[in-house]
Amino acid sequence: MPKQYDRAYFDRWYRGQGFGSPARLERKVRYAVSSAEYLLDRPVRSVLDVGCGEGAWQPVLRRLRPAASYIGVDPSEYAIQRHGARRDLILGGMGDLDSLDLGGPFDLVICVDVVPYVTDRDAEAGISAIGRLVQGAALIELFTSVDDFEGDRREYRDRTPARYRRWFARADLVHVGPNLFVPVALLPTLSYFEGGT
Repeated sequence: MPKQYDRAYFDRWYRGQGFGSPARLERKVRYAVSSAEYLLDRPVRSVLDVGCGEGAWQPVLRRLRPAASYIGVDPSEYAIQRHGARRDLILGGMGDLDSLDLGGPFDLVICVDVVPYVTDRDAEAGISAIGRLVQGAALIELFTSVDDFEGDRREYRDRTPARYRRWFARADLVHVGPNLFVPVALLPTLSYFEGGT
């Protein structure tokens, strides 16, 4: 039976296990927003959340940057039905980004706990789309075959760092910090060590 991103899934991994604790989420949102704003040298005005789940980032972002637009994309019919209208979520997967009318570009793209759980085709297509959609920073959080982590192992794809590096390079995304990537076009505005070299 395929994995179901239903209420039981979110209860277990984002409530019961504590991975979605409010304090941890707040730190992550602040890190992503402040990183994008530092790199852009202005406030974040637009955010795309790929694999947003129930859209937990949206209320925190709304509180931190009330004027910023937010759109979340997730394949969970449960999450979209429950939170879609209230949190600006639409139905779609990582491999669907090019076929969705998302607008953009976005100052900040979030893709947390998603990439290792989708097929190679969808992962590469999604990373490529993120490369085209981001104009500031992309927070792409993932684990590789050299990492040990605690969490959901069902349908997890254990990929090498080299494979991810190839996909990021093809998408013109450069790694500049902890799970942080910027488009190659932004590099001329950054100093040597800001650019992740």
